[in-house]
Amino acid sequence: MTPDLVLCGLAANTALPNDLIDQLIDQLTAAARNAPVGGTPRAHVSGPAGALAGDSLSGLVNELAERPDLTHAQAAALASLDEYAAVRLAYAGLLAADDIDPVARPLAALALLDEGAGRETWVRAFVTDPVVMHREKLAACPDLPSDVTEALASDPDIRVVAELASWTTPAMAIRLARHPHAEVRRAVAANERTPPAVLAALITEGVLPPAQACVVCDSRTTPFVHDPQCPIPDCTLPPDASCDGVTHASTVHAMQCLALQNPATPAEAAAAFANHPSAVLRWTLASRPGLPPETYARLAQDPVPGVRADLAANPSIGEPLMRELATDPGHDVQRRLAHNAGVPLDILISLAGTTKTGSVLLPRIAAASLAEVEELAASPYPAVRMLLAARRDLPNGIRDALAADPDAKVLKAVAPHPGLSEAQLRAMVDRHGARVIARVATNPSATPSLLAYLTHQVEHRSPAQKLLREIARHRNATAPALLACLSDVRARPLAAAHPALPPAAIAELLADDDPHVAAAAATNPSLPPGLMWTLFNGR
Repeated sequence: MTPDLVLCGLAANTALPNDLIDQLIDQLTAAARNAPVGGTPRAHVSGPAGALAGDSLSGLVNELAERPDLTHAQAAALASLDEYAAVRLAYAGLLAADDIDPVARPLAALALLDEGAGRETWVRAFVTDPVVMHREKLAACPDLPSDVTEALASDPDIRVVAELASWTTPAMAIRLARHPHAEVRRAVAANERTPPAVLAALITEGVLPPAQACVVCDSRTTPFVHDPQCPIPDCTLPPDASCDGVTHASTVHAMQCLALQNPATPAEAAAAFANHPSAVLRWTLASRPGLPPETYARLAQDPVPGVRADLAANPSIGEPLMRELATDPGHDVQRRLAHNAGVPLDILISLAGTTKTGSVLLPRIAAASLAEVEELAASPYPAVRMLLAARRDLPNGIRDALAADPDAKVLKAVAPHPGLSEAQLRAMVDRHGARVIARVATNPSATPSLLAYLTHQVEHRSPAQKLLREIARHRNATAPALLACLSDVRARPLAAAHPALPPAAIAELLADDDPHVAAAAATNPSLPPGLMWTLFNGR
């Protein structure tokens, strides 16, 4: 068994006493101070946490940092032990500027600046920091002083300037759109604060002076096309990187793609890409709202099925085009159309019998009026009734009618409805057995007696493992049902963490051969406090 996994499970236990949290943090602090110097530990630290070092110690610190019940003092102590825990705690609002030394914990200080809780003196220090990543993170912080923004805009490392361009003000975005480096322009194109006219200029040929450099020609002799099987282990260039030394093709292409995704880009400028030779750009365009109807009509004829599929999911395309796409046999087109919130109900009904839409509630079904709900419930087609059965706010009469439906697919869809009675759920299992039993177990209102009944059906039903997993995660599962779930390797960790599992079983699972099961048992809030202390003390 791996001790640190069990300790991490204990650290995540919601019932962990506050004084035990304090002692665990104290032991971790002592272990950190005991870090080997020249291969020799400074002093012996008792307890299992005292034996941790490096990644194991960091993992336990970060697990504790995830707790929502930490006091300010506990958070500050954890922040002193690990940089990434300090960052997480800073973003969680559990640290103040007084808790952080920006020299020892620069990333945490930058996180506080990002949250508007840092100090201006830190800003001044970071803008000249020799570590590029620190200046880069500073560039993403809001409300920077104007002189700091100016300094970042002139930073010698293009990564810092590009990061600033991704988040900066409209005025600075206007300036950086003309930057000679294509990577900065790419970042401006992604910034939703960039003025629409500037975004249009970035993707309209001939409006701005051409870029003079990109990340590709900065590091490679041009012309260059990146080998998809690049043998360089630490290569940072994207797989599609290419540059002829003049057009900076791959970076410009990325800039165009980001601009088409940017909602601030004017529709007229975006629409010009409907005939672009790049399928990636046309594909990106297909998801945009607010384009002219003729643009959508052009995309509906695109030779790439993925373009037409994304178009089919776009609520802005209008009913006539939806009717056209409903007959499109291209891969995923009809399924995506069925998930379109604006699809007419009659089209959705026509698609139901031939298109696999999954078990999720479709947006158009969720928005159906009472009259439409009644129409769907009365459909002679089980696939249509199945779509309706995914709703959880059905009138009682319609819900009950669907719960008595003769088709198993309809029952699987309605089985998780919280308004169903135990008798109705038992009847589903009695009638259709293995086809519905696992879905019945997901019903949030399933009673302990029903779950026990389902457990007894395991030996007679084929999807036994799936059923046991659903029972093991159900809030109403009883001890006998959970003990039965321990027989399945995938249900075992779920049952080990369930608060209804008997304490004796939890204690036994703490020594399980599978460390993940043991860790799950350590997270169990029903773990007796005495056992928590035993784990902590390593006995």
